[in-house]
Amino acid sequence: MTQGAADGLSLLTILVAWPLLVAVALVPLRDARIIHRVALIGAFVELAISLWMFVGFSAAPTATFQFEEQLPWIDAIGASIHVGIDGLSAPFLPLTALLTVVAVAQARTTVSHRQKPYLISVLTFSTASTGVFTALDLALFFVFWELMLVPTFVLIKLWGTGPGRSHAATKYVLAMLMGSVTLLAAFVLLSVNHSTVEGSLSFDYLALLEVEVPAGLGTVVFFLMAFSFTLKAPLFPLHSWLPPTLQEGPIGIGILLAGLKVGVYGFLRLIMPLTSTAFMQWRWLIAVLAIMAIIYGGLAALAQPDLRRLIAFAGVSHVGLALLGLSSGNADGVSGAVFLLANLGLTAAGLLLVAGFIYQRLGTTDVGALGGLAARAPALTAFALIFAFAEAALPGTSGFPGEFLALLGAFREFGAPSLIALAIVVLAAGYSLIWLQRAFYGPVMRDPVNHIVDLGPREASLAFVIAAAIVLLGIFPSLILDPAQSSVTQLVERLATTVDGLAGSM
Repeated sequence: MTQGAADGLSLLTILVAWPLLVAVALVPLRDARIIHRVALIGAFVELAISLWMFVGFSAAPTATFQFEEQLPWIDAIGASIHVGIDGLSAPFLPLTALLTVVAVAQARTTVSHRQKPYLISVLTFSTASTGVFTALDLALFFVFWELMLVPTFVLIKLWGTGPGRSHAATKYVLAMLMGSVTLLAAFVLLSVNHSTVEGSLSFDYLALLEVEVPAGLGTVVFFLMAFSFTLKAPLFPLHSWLPPTLQEGPIGIGILLAGLKVGVYGFLRLIMPLTSTAFMQWRWLIAVLAIMAIIYGGLAALAQPDLRRLIAFAGVSHVGLALLGLSSGNADGVSGAVFLLANLGLTAAGLLLVAGFIYQRLGTTDVGALGGLAARAPALTAFALIFAFAEAALPGTSGFPGEFLALLGAFREFGAPSLIALAIVVLAAGYSLIWLQRAFYGPVMRDPVNHIVDLGPREASLAFVIAAAIVLLGIFPSLILDPAQSSVTQLVERLATTVDGLAGSM
């Protein structure tokens, strides 16, 4: 069932704007319970709409954008409000909405002061990230990209749980602003190139796809965008903002930041199709950095005493694997990367949710201060096991299909050297199982653990939803792979045409 532009106005446009509209509706409210209830209902409505759209998305043999809507905006520079989804972006709408529900729901018990501005910030971030996944105009994409910055800074600085939250917030902002400068420069260069070829400026994604980018300019644009997206992902060695952000910031924004890998999505949506020649010429560099990130992130995660820092470095490692899959340029690797992004959203959110439960009860996520949790909090332990197994890519969980496909795609393209990436299997199993052993099955290290309270119904419900999604996608990976197939095939064919063109010019 393919939706047209008219339905796009009533569905996709509403989906993007809805969290912000709910945030505005919270402003005049005063009662804390009503504020949280309205925010939670609004988040569930967003989830329902996104699931309806995902189910209604047509996995047609020919890749086309659906629920598409285009409205005039800034005609002088060729910018419009143009949104739509295809198989590469469709899975991330319900993922974003689900993580928003989790972030809003857990605020009821974890945010003790100024809950209304907290929820407004979370909902604003939700609109911005949904906008990034749906924007088909580079100027609009950049607006949403920048909009994510403001609520993230506010959430870390005002509701962070660590003494270094102000420093972490400032470090995050400075890093993201550096990436924004290069991203904007890349977009302007692409628009100017369109003007040179077609006689008019344009930031429209579909229009830019039809315009050839000269080799030299393509290389410049590639590196400008790659810097911004690897910084946001983050990929080693541009990852230093993530560990302090997850450790010092509130759990809610950690779930959204670690769960939504918009930096990797930028490679998938913009770099690979718009600068395909430069991407294919320099993908070896991406593959090298990706393998370095896999090993570095895994080894660093093994050494972390704090659960939130462990999650941060594990994310760096898995981002490396996703980019390795993309660098392969074949259908297996790209499909694996798309699936990995969905899995990372679920596993990171689940583990951070567990970290939040532990911190709320014990005031720490330092593994050295835990031990013996399994006997005292069996429900918490059960969910921690599921999330850790997904992190370690155990078959039957959502961690396995994407990791397998990404590694398969890398091996088919790069051969034996890519086998180094298999280190992620050992490293992920290592830091996941060691953390579980020390925190849940080791000896009790501090007396407060003896008095810990297990998960309540509200908390268990949140964890169950994420765990159920992990198991569901592990058993039925086609739920994501099938809708993405046509778009993946189209992207791979575009890259293959680039390779043929390069070979013919030599």
